[in-house]
Amino acid sequence: MGVESHIVAMGGGGFSMEPDNPLLDDFVLELVRRSPPRVCFVPTASADSAEYLVKFYRAFAARGCIPTVVTFFDPPALPRRPASVEALAPFILEQDVIYVGGGNTANLLAVWRAQGFDRVLREAWERGVVLCGVSAGMNCWFEASLSDSLGSLHALRDGLGLLAGSACPHYDSEAGRRPRFRELVAADLPDGYAADDGAALHFAGERLVEAVSSRATARAYRVERAAAGVVETEISTRYLGSTS
Repeated sequence: MGVESHIVAMGGGGFSMEPDNPLLDDFVLELVRRSPPRVCFVPTASADSAEYLVKFYRAFAARGCIPTVVTFFDPPALPRRPASVEALAPFILEQDVIYVGGGNTANLLAVWRAQGFDRVLREAWERGVVLCGVSAGMNCWFEASLSDSLGSLHALRDGLGLLAGSACPHYDSEAGRRPRFRELVAADLPDGYAADDGAALHFAGERLVEAVSSRATARAYRVERAAAGVVETEISTRYLGSTS
């Protein structure tokens, strides 16, 4: 790639889960070189929840950003996306950050592909727009993930594939996530990454740069298949807050 590309994959946290803790969102904004940064929220996984949209606008307008949104379900009285993929692509490429919200990963991927938005996101990534997201917004960038989109914890194998391997958010906070992810990796899910709520993985291109956190105890992990089953290795995680 000719430009520097970034993905920040959050296991949990950000404005929707930690409204009084801006550390992860501020970290994302620090990757942007333009001021004020243009931040576009994509709440497809929550079916364009109006409440989610309001939280986004409040959080990022207060940071001095230019907040915009791309919706596919078009809730009443809220901004609509451009009418075509042809019009949507240049709009997305004008943004500095694409922020994907949490919700149903399977529905998100299906809607994006039906609309051609998956191709738009890949082009944005290749041109240096910062991609980030929480929960489903972590899962979507990888080849595969652990999701509860169908009501139980299961493997999804049709992610966008911008990042190799698999992903598991909410590693410390939702019962069953850790053992189920380890079970699937030990079987045939690609080796991957897991992140606690409050932890995020920062990739430059396809290379993991570091793990960061908004909580001193939040961690990220590399989970890999091994002869004995699975090996889980804690990734050194930099706490973004003050340690004093």
